[in-house]
Amino acid sequence: MLSKTSLKSVHPGAVAALALGLATLAACASPQEIVSSKEDHLSAAGFIDQPANTPERQAMLRSLPSHRFVRRAKGDSVFYVYADPTVCACLYVGSQDAYGRYRQFQQQQNLADEQAMSAQEYNDASWNWGAWGPGFGPGFMYGPGFGW
Repeated sequence: MLSKTSLKSVHPGAVAALALGLATLAACASPQEIVSSKEDHLSAAGFIDQPANTPERQAMLRSLPSHRFVRRAKGDSVFYVYADPTVCACLYVGSQDAYGRYRQFQQQQNLADEQAMSAQEYNDASWNWGAWGPGFGPGFMYGPGFGW
């Protein structure tokens, strides 16, 4: 267990570098790993996985766009359906509340990723835009005639 004094001695740059490293590893994940992670988040938000274990369900699964949300109404209720034909061959079905929880988690994750990138951006004191040619100093310009 870490003590308060050891936590105070952790350099903020090290924390930012670790966060960026984890974000980089996540970016290197295979498409199947990304979908699997998304499905974990769907389950945590309250979506129920329904296997496509009959010919009728398999046909319905094939008729939906893969790895995308689709709204479906049943009576007075609205459900969100997420089709996964590649990892689990199933549908994830959730209520409006479950969909809201999932979207909220995604927004929090995006914010955390942006914060990690910003921390890394400001942490690298050795970076020198001048080494990349004209136009990369103050008033950054891009395009033909500006270093490219």
